[in-house]
This record gives sequence, C-alpha cells and structure tokens, in this order.
Amino acid sequence: MKKILLLIPFLFAGLSSCDTLNQVAQTTIQQYGNPSQLEMSNGLKQALEIGTAQSADQLSAVDGFFKNAAVKILFPPEAQKVESTLRSIGLGKLADNVILSLNRAAEDAASQAKPIFVNAIKQMTIQDVTNILLGQQDAATQYFRRTTTAQLAANFRPVIQTSLNKVGATKYYGDAAAAYNRIPLVTKINPNITDYVTQKAIDGLFVVIAKEELNIRQNISARTTPLLQKVFGYYDRNKR
Repeated sequence: MKKILLLIPFLFAGLSSCDTLNQVAQTTIQQYGNPSQLEMSNGLKQALEIGTAQSADQLSAVDGFFKNAAVKILFPPEAQKVESTLRSIGLGKLADNVILSLNRAAEDAASQAKPIFVNAIKQMTIQDVTNILLGQQDAATQYFRRTTTAQLAANFRPVIQTSLNKVGATKYYGDAAAAYNRIPLVTKINPNITDYVTQKAIDGLFVVIAKEELNIRQNISARTTPLLQKVFGYYDRNKR
C-alpha cells in the first residue's frame, strides 16, 4: 500500500495538472472511498497544523523575513523619503541597519504564532471544515485571518517590542528618524516603529500560509499521508 501511495504522484506525469488531479482523485476513491466527516475534519486539521507550523518555522529562521522578497520588511511608506534622504547624505549604512533590524525583530516574533494557530484549528466546527476544504483556494488562510489576527497582534506586539530593543531596531529607527527630523523644512515622522513591524510580521505570516495552502491543494506530492490523500482527493473531485 505504501508503495502505491508513493507512486501516485508519478503515475500521471505526462498529463496536464488538471488531468493529473482528476486521475489521482479517481484512483484515491477506488482505494479508499469518500472520507467520513471525522476523516475530513482530521485530515484538514492535520494539513493546517503542518502548513502553519512550517510557515512559522520558515519565517522564524535567520533571514526568514530578510531574504524573502515576498515578506521582507522595508521602511514604512510614510518614511520612504527618510530612507532616500539618508542615503543621499551618506547615511546609507544607517538605513541598511534599520531594514535588517526590522526583519530580525519579525523573525524573533514569528515562532509565537504556532500555539495561536493550533488553538484556532482546535476550535473549527464541521461547517468550518467543509467551507475551508471545498471553498476557494485561500479559504483556510482567510479563516485564519478572521480568527487569529487580533490575538496575533496582541501576542506579537510585546514580543516585537522586546525584539526591536534586543536587535537595536528601536535605536536604529529612532536614530534614522531623528537624523531625518533634523533636516530643515521636512515633515517630521513618528520614531515609534513597533505597530508597523507587528502588522508587517502578521501580513508576512499569512503570505507564507497562503503559499502552503495552495501547495497542498495543487501539489499531489505534498499530500504525505494516506489521510491527506483521501481527504484532498475528495477536494479534487468536489472543488468549486
């Protein structure tokens, strides 16, 4: 049985992606039948636990934010003129230090997301599971946005604040803001950066979670257990 499961991703390599999913869906139903409600619930939750844990681990690693162009944190929009001005007057190193330290703070905070997502997964109802499994390709990501954003912000903010202080982001950004604010005739900016980094860290987390969700919906080889094969085979046959 294990050999058959391992071969599934390769049996239809010559077919289009859509054809492949349809063929695998038919193979899966022949082997396992339709999942029960309990199997659907357990399978989806298993997938979400794996996906959210991988997302948090990826972003909490060194350079998880800094070297990922999709989530890298830059100067706030209202402070982009600060960056360009600092670079124009020979303070490019200070601007670089600001950007690096903002991303280091977000990386420090990312691991805090795991228990919040685990709790949200445990609270899912059968209707939530059905809506997510058979919903849009980002249905799980949108569920997490609705149910975890407030708690993520509440939990992230003190961690971000501590991290900003630890890696020097508060000092670097405060120094950059102070240097900019001393320039004659410029509009002064707020040197407090905590709320901005907190929101960008949360946004980045959802970007990566959405990517993980799309992967398991579209990539057969990402379905690494018989239960995931069965549940997402059902999704392939019934997706909107």
